[in-house]
Amino acid sequence: MSHESYRCLMSFDRDHVLRAAADLLARRATATMGEVARAAGVSRATLNRHFAGRDALVRALEDLGIAECEAALDAARLEEGAAADAVRRLVREAESCAGLLAFLYSENQLFEGEQQNAGWFRIDERLTNLFRRGQESGEFRIDLSATWLTEALYGLLAAGSWAVAEGRVARNDFTHMIVELLLGGAMRRDGS
Repeated sequence: MSHESYRCLMSFDRDHVLRAAADLLARRATATMGEVARAAGVSRATLNRHFAGRDALVRALEDLGIAECEAALDAARLEEGAAADAVRRLVREAESCAGLLAFLYSENQLFEGEQQNAGWFRIDERLTNLFRRGQESGEFRIDLSATWLTEALYGLLAAGSWAVAEGRVARNDFTHMIVELLLGGAMRRDGS
């Protein structure tokens, strides 16, 4: 290996490249590998040496997205207090990774077949348990399944992220919009 090749390998900052890719792809899901390389400040050849094509990059972004989502779930302390308050904390904590999750949400190949990352199942289980807890405590409607409420949360996080990225809604309104729509539809009403 030449000195120059060694220096390039040593200076490659995988986390920086993944975060730059996540930022770009969250805004423009169809960006090319060349555009990702430019956004990350590396050559396309360097990007291809570390990620052998778009699928490998998307899989690495999936790992990052799952890790960030699980960190948001931990920070939200889902088991503490009222379930509605835990949902509010979760949306606030998930805001920073919502763009990446929105991009991943649109990558169908991640959710098909037997190669699905087990991290998604862990996240689904934790969210479903939160909504089930809210149903058992009488906070949330019981005519909507906890699984559906989980899917609705994913959809709202993605939609909120896209709306903020496109400038259609204010970033400061992200948590309020999602929480109020989700809980406004999920909260149990007297007589329902």
